[in-house]
Amino acid sequence: MSVVRRAEPSSGSVPPGGGEAAHAVSGGVVRAHPRDVLLGAQAASAALPVCDHYSGAPARMLKSLQLQAQMTEEFGACVFDVTLDCEDGAPVGDEAAHAVLVAALVRDAAPAARVGVRVHPVDHPAFANDMATIAGEAGHRLTHIMLPKVESVDDVLRAEKALQGTSAAHLPLQVLIESPAAVHRAFEIAAHPRVQSLSFGLMDFVSAHGGAIPASAMASAGQFTHPLVVRAKLEIASACHAHGKVPSHCVVTEFSDMVAMQAAASRAAREFGYTRMWSIHPAQIRPILEAFGPTQDDIDVASKIIAAAADADWAPISFEGALHDRASFRYYWQVLERAHSTGRSLPAAVCPWFTPSVSLCP
Repeated sequence: MSVVRRAEPSSGSVPPGGGEAAHAVSGGVVRAHPRDVLLGAQAASAALPVCDHYSGAPARMLKSLQLQAQMTEEFGACVFDVTLDCEDGAPVGDEAAHAVLVAALVRDAAPAARVGVRVHPVDHPAFANDMATIAGEAGHRLTHIMLPKVESVDDVLRAEKALQGTSAAHLPLQVLIESPAAVHRAFEIAAHPRVQSLSFGLMDFVSAHGGAIPASAMASAGQFTHPLVVRAKLEIASACHAHGKVPSHCVVTEFSDMVAMQAAASRAAREFGYTRMWSIHPAQIRPILEAFGPTQDDIDVASKIIAAAADADWAPISFEGALHDRASFRYYWQVLERAHSTGRSLPAAVCPWFTPSVSLCP
């Protein structure tokens, strides 16, 4: 049996957080929310679903939004984002009509939908119209704008200026890093306050090397072994974690190979420090949720430690013969947040902190 106790006397309870941050956890006692106590400069400032699903063809965009609504009902929380694609989804010469269609789909999405849009690069002739049409007409329903082929902070500033000319000046930018020069500037790009997440564009990155990287490095296995690709992935993940942003892993193009998909997602999450991943086919969504979610054993241990830490007013505790303090409390709280974001059931001891998603509670 686990033994949980204070490792040393508490110097006093932590004052409860204000507003919605305070929760009655047990016995009517109001405690500070773990997020307020534990998450500071050394934790990501943005909490995003672990899967970002891309679609660009009209029928597939509509089906993606329908699937998101169905899985939100199934899990009791929105477990993946939908990003509607203008860059690769718009037929050449028909970019303006595609932007109008995307804006309409965003406006008509379900109330609980999480929908972003990938616009054209800032130097593309369609960029200004994308921003004016989509952010201008549907910005109030968008969660983010995905900005492709970002080379420097100057591109971020240009996109930010375009947003300021619409009613969606508040929108965060997610950024695609797709070239060696962009990888070199990843820390500077991640530091910009408007940037919420960095994604790695594998295929464009490999192509940018003029044949110096073999095509096998774009495959599900090769992308984890070629030194230049591995270095780029690690730089992007490190830049994100340094600045409290979300690192989003690249696609697996072998969308019918679920074994390859599961292996790539697991390596991205366990070995490369990524907390989010792209999906390009509906069949990839659940494997990503599985790979990026904690195991039930991890959830159970994290729940016991966090519940005990709250009872100790966040003073150090002893759990199964090991000392835990706020450094490890932060880690275990983030395990629970990841469990919640991937639709896992949460033990009753910690479930009140995640309401109103009560359907995830026993």
